[in-house]
Amino acid sequence: MSKILFVMTGADHWTLADGTEHPTGFWAEEAVAPYGAFKAAGHEIVVATPGGVVPPVDRASLAPEANGGQENADRIAAALDGMTELRHPVRLEDVHLDDFAAVFYPGGHGPMEDLAVDAESGRLLTAALRSGRPLGVVCHGPAALLAATGDDGANAFAGYRVAAFTNAEETQAGLADKARWLLQDRLTEAGVRVEEKEPWTPNVVVDRNLVTGQNPASSAPLAAELLKRLG
Repeated sequence: MSKILFVMTGADHWTLADGTEHPTGFWAEEAVAPYGAFKAAGHEIVVATPGGVVPPVDRASLAPEANGGQENADRIAAALDGMTELRHPVRLEDVHLDDFAAVFYPGGHGPMEDLAVDAESGRLLTAALRSGRPLGVVCHGPAALLAATGDDGANAFAGYRVAAFTNAEETQAGLADKARWLLQDRLTEAGVRVEEKEPWTPNVVVDRNLVTGQNPASSAPLAAELLKRLG
């Protein structure tokens, strides 16, 4: 079967407007649900991060209240523990896009810290978009799209329709008034068309080969859409 590239944050904090560091990383469900779907379909997963650092999980994403109760939290934690690829990431700088049939970016606030300004990730995203291969990005993962700019400063995703973590969701999560910037605002400023639904409800937007999801609840349906495109 095919190889799917997971591009993940290497940041364990998100710097807020007052300079404090909010502990974060990747959001567990957004990696676990697609990983399980892709592996069940027989695909191989390769994890890449900036510098090849082990991606840190946002500890808040393992809490019972973030997973609808203790039972599901335990399931997510056990699934995460079984994702051995997370412990052996490759360097994002060494990735060859031609080796992969699809590319996937999970979220969490981590990408707001590193992937949003990572030129190597931006080049990979631009190449993946132009290649026509399935490209999936969920929740705060679309922060990485902000780094996909050309020499003229234009964003490669300008004019594309996307779903991404909304201002309303950031407000309800209690961090909007502490953030240096909000994802929905920055994407809109870059010319990306954010299509939002009610907070915390699944929302997957497909525009050409780009498949995006609004929030953690969107990660499983997003994975299903990517699998359809892999055949």
